[in-house]
Amino acid sequence: MALVGVDLMIGKIVSILENEASLLGGVYDELDELKRELKSMRSCLEDADRKRALTQGEKSWVEDVRDMCNPVEDIIEEFIYHMNKPQKGGQFTKHLYRAIKFPENLLEMHRVASRLQDINKKLKSIPERRQRYLVDPVQITISNDNQRRVQNDSEALLFAKDDHLVGIEDDERLLVKWLTDEYPGRSIISVVGMGGSGKSTLAAKVYKNQIIKQHFDCYAWIVVSQNYVIEDIFRRMIEEFYGSTNGKIPADLSSMRYKELLRVLVDYLAPKRYTIILDDVWDRNLWTDINVSLQDEGRRSRVILTTRKEEIALSCFGVKSYVHHIKPLKPSDAWDLFCVKAFSSRSCPEELQHIATELVRKCGGLPLALLALGGVMYSKKTLSEWNDFSSGLNLELRNNPGLEVVKGILFLSFSDLPYQLKRCFLYCCIFPEDYQMYRMKLVRLWIAEGFIEHDKAKSPKLLAEEYFEELVHRNMLQAVTRIYTGQPLTCQMHDLVRELAISMSEAEKFSVMYNGEGSDEEVSTAPRLSIQTTSGEIKSITGLAKVRSLFVFLANLIPPSSAITLPTGLRLIRVLYLEDVPIEKLPDEFGDLFNLMYLNLKGTKLKELPKSIGRLRNLQTLDIRGTKIEVVPDGIGKLQKLQNLHAYHDNPNVDNFCFVFGTTFPSSICKLHGLKVLDCVTAAPSLLKQLRNMTELISFGITNVRKEDEKDLCISLQSMPRLCNLFVMVSDEEEYLKMDSPSFAPPGIDTLVLVGKLEKVPRWFCSLQNLTSLYLHCSKLIDDVLPHIQALANLGELALINAYAGSKLCFSVGFNKLVFLYFRSLSQLDEVIIERGVMQGLQRIYVGNCTELKVLPRGIEHLASLEKLDLVSPVSTELLNSIRGEDSVDRPRVRHIPEINHFFESVSGISHESLSGSDIKKVRN
Repeated sequence: MALVGVDLMIGKIVSILENEASLLGGVYDELDELKRELKSMRSCLEDADRKRALTQGEKSWVEDVRDMCNPVEDIIEEFIYHMNKPQKGGQFTKHLYRAIKFPENLLEMHRVASRLQDINKKLKSIPERRQRYLVDPVQITISNDNQRRVQNDSEALLFAKDDHLVGIEDDERLLVKWLTDEYPGRSIISVVGMGGSGKSTLAAKVYKNQIIKQHFDCYAWIVVSQNYVIEDIFRRMIEEFYGSTNGKIPADLSSMRYKELLRVLVDYLAPKRYTIILDDVWDRNLWTDINVSLQDEGRRSRVILTTRKEEIALSCFGVKSYVHHIKPLKPSDAWDLFCVKAFSSRSCPEELQHIATELVRKCGGLPLALLALGGVMYSKKTLSEWNDFSSGLNLELRNNPGLEVVKGILFLSFSDLPYQLKRCFLYCCIFPEDYQMYRMKLVRLWIAEGFIEHDKAKSPKLLAEEYFEELVHRNMLQAVTRIYTGQPLTCQMHDLVRELAISMSEAEKFSVMYNGEGSDEEVSTAPRLSIQTTSGEIKSITGLAKVRSLFVFLANLIPPSSAITLPTGLRLIRVLYLEDVPIEKLPDEFGDLFNLMYLNLKGTKLKELPKSIGRLRNLQTLDIRGTKIEVVPDGIGKLQKLQNLHAYHDNPNVDNFCFVFGTTFPSSICKLHGLKVLDCVTAAPSLLKQLRNMTELISFGITNVRKEDEKDLCISLQSMPRLCNLFVMVSDEEEYLKMDSPSFAPPGIDTLVLVGKLEKVPRWFCSLQNLTSLYLHCSKLIDDVLPHIQALANLGELALINAYAGSKLCFSVGFNKLVFLYFRSLSQLDEVIIERGVMQGLQRIYVGNCTELKVLPRGIEHLASLEKLDLVSPVSTELLNSIRGEDSVDRPRVRHIPEINHFFESVSGISHESLSGSDIKKVRN
């Protein structure tokens, strides 16, 4: 992990050498030498980073390298801060100020040069370069302890009793069905899930199933290490296959080479129906390496592989394949499993109920963790012992031998990450437990932190999004919500994974969590500080000069009427995350934070931004959503590095016409030619004419548009060739949205939201061939919109909210990629027709406040992919009764839909009625 610090420092120095050369003067040579010295370290640190375990000497060396980087960062940023001190007045005054300050600047350069020279000497004082930076080749071997333990535990499953297996019966039945189906060729079944989720346990249960033993002529169980040798895999396959039929294993097996091993396997398997389990697969190339040995003779042979990586499970194997995602245990099953291990029964002593419940919750349905924690708690008999363990779980995970198996399994997943992903992963533990992290929020934070390296072929944003998806695919982050395409939208860390990440992060001085306890010295030991306290007292925290990223999480923990004040000493801060923190004012000195790149003020009590905002010359992301800020000061136009500006305010009443409010910006905002995201601005004549200068916009939202603005708005939008996301909202419910210019539509738009009355369907709708999401709100169209959009090849999401005044909608052709269909407040709609063959990929239908719709959409029974039907009151009683209960008239038409919900208002709040089965349940949401 020391590589993270060195790599970030190299990137920072390179950036400074390229962008701040005019300021460096006499310190250029020292920085250049430092850059070369750090690059020499980097290759050796990469070797150390790939090792699963370091010797004590290596650990000491790595710590020295890391500790040398911290003062370098301080020196560089202090120097740039000094050279960029704000100077007020006109150009003449600024030149005069620089002339007067020249001797002082010269002195500062000399001081910095001396400090950098001193650091370079200390680096070189560590023994000669080869011995300093090159770890003894004999010692560059991956520690196999964890891998050996994993292999032993996996193979032991084949002989273990099934006493502690719960909640996998349905999974077992599904896999047995796939293994024994009538498909004549080979097929592959991938079982994917995070470490410890029970993949191997499930595979072993199926492997031992007597139906499977009788169905296949021979079978093999192979545990695949992270660094396998294919010849060793072949030898184990021969041993397993021959052993399963009591055959005589070739005597010279150990001396056979690749070609001979391959011939033995091919000849042996050719006349047989076989099954093989490849357990714990890490490398997608394994199938390429092993495929040649598993011949396909049309005998219904089957392969099961288990993996933590979704990309492996979703690989193109060239044969029929299935993917089974392991889900966490249900709460009741998790509770039973824990209690059986902790108490040797399914019941828990009453005095331990609350602690046991919390421990089970932290396990998040992870069988390995439940078994390990239950086993440890078995030896603890008193309430105080249970309390002590629960409150110190982080320390227990580090040191308790009984939890070593959990730590080892999870650490294997972490150690397999490339170093670029390791720092992005550790960054996620900054957020509180169970916090849902948005994809784009993490992307912008990682970019601001300098985690995303330069790539000529890809933008930092695209590369960061790939990192995010990779962490999800590797099951290091758990996807909580997904967009209609299946792409993760929000994620969170499993509680135990987070605990381990925190311990690694603090040990590496990567970040520190502060909960109101501990000394200021502990708080200031890392460049990233996450304050998570119930007191709301953060002003008194001192010693923050080294902190470069400050996160504060106080939402719902202090009285809503309270207000807090930021601590001082943050002048070199890079990231300031204050979402939902009740601050009411930022000091004018706030503009001195020249290093600030990411500023999140979402949901604060701020009514205005300081006029000095224009001095934040490095700011990349500014988020003022949900604040009380109505007008942004003119200085915003000076932020030439600003790329993302979020400034809309939500109205919680989605049925209200004004469900979103914009923010008033000065026309100087149009000087930000590099701005990529701007949502939402309040329309003004002077602004509309200048928007055409913002040619780099990718996402744009505007409110308060009037009919007379049509020409200027369309011209401006035409000048935005990169535009992908567009939101346009008129000034009031009676105002018509005039956007019918046939030459308007930017060709790249993929998300379009129009709010306001439309006289007719815009002619350019049919040209939006890249459109994936269309939201029409309060359009009140008389004409049917469907014929105008049915041919859009990529449309996956369609929402009509008070958008259609007709009584009938007919989906007769097209809509080949539609996944999500959303109807709300269509007051006259009484019939929906879906012709056979249309919308075959549709997965979800939402119907809300459509009181005249008294029957299900005709043709819903043909939607084989439909997974969810949500009915949100007010909804007609006739419609509900038509599908409520097994004997209802339309029940046969929806029996294929796994989830049918009715949401309605009740005295206790929003309630939910499940209509998916004969057992109708009501629970409060």
